[in-house]
Amino acid sequence: MLLLRCHLKRALPQKVSCRFCAVMGKLQSKFKHSTYKYSRPDGFIEEKIQTKAFQEYSPAHVDTVSVVAALNSDLCVSGGKDKTAVAYNWRTGNVVKRFKGHEREITKIACIYKSSQFFSASRDKMVMMWDLQSSSQPRQQFSGHTMVVTGLTVSPDSSQLCTGSRDNTLLLWDVGTGQCAERASVSRNLVTHLCWVPREHYILQTSEDKTIRLWDSRGLQVAHTFPTQQHIQTYCEVSEDGHKCVSCSSGFEGEGCEATLWDLRQTRSRICEYRGHFQTVASCIFLPRALASMPAIATSSHDCKVKIWNQDTGEEQMLCKSEVQP
Repeated sequence: MLLLRCHLKRALPQKVSCRFCAVMGKLQSKFKHSTYKYSRPDGFIEEKIQTKAFQEYSPAHVDTVSVVAALNSDLCVSGGKDKTAVAYNWRTGNVVKRFKGHEREITKIACIYKSSQFFSASRDKMVMMWDLQSSSQPRQQFSGHTMVVTGLTVSPDSSQLCTGSRDNTLLLWDVGTGQCAERASVSRNLVTHLCWVPREHYILQTSEDKTIRLWDSRGLQVAHTFPTQQHIQTYCEVSEDGHKCVSCSSGFEGEGCEATLWDLRQTRSRICEYRGHFQTVASCIFLPRALASMPAIATSSHDCKVKIWNQDTGEEQMLCKSEVQP
């Protein structure tokens, strides 16, 4: 089980410790007691303190979980190597429904927020549409890629679905009919993630060719290409107001391993960089303002850390370290 321990940096008035569980199911209780302290080269002292009891749920999956997304304020949907999508209530830990249909690992999930419907993409080259209120069989299937589907996003009005793949193509689908409406291909454009800009016709895309592209869904044409980065771009996210986006990169031993904030408006320029991870940054998100006192961005990395950053200054505000429990 993956657990995260969070520490506020000295810039904040108080040190906070917290844990997050990456599993759902039967509720259990555990205790863990241990302490240590060490200093980093930058002078910041990291401290592991004695922990209190925490809640733990039995796993919803029997293998690696690859992706999780919010269906509404209470329900999450996750997918992974067991080829299964699972909807569960994160507040209670109860599994609501399991969905089976893919032949290989689920790579991406996109939810129609505040609805009962979501999409799953897989290494079997398929995308499936599911409905929590109907049977466990897929409501719609989208077949058109020739390699693993690595990008998946839904239009703001839920009428269109855009998918991307390692086959260098993006496909635009009509959700109602399941038919492919547009197809676009760019050489060496191995898609890593897709994100639809709120209230717009634009789709943001990251790629293994170190490029971030902004697509116009009206004809599925590239509307803008951001400056080529030094490393593979692994993930992207657009702010709720649609004015900014953040992307993150691969890397090793601190080289690369950054997230970058971009302006999506007229200038489309780089605003800020967030550096401090030591391995590939796997994902990045804008945190809701209700959860932070200032505009904040969160990043997760292969270095087993989640970092919270001040969006405007690039200063690290919180560090969450993962621990692998037997």
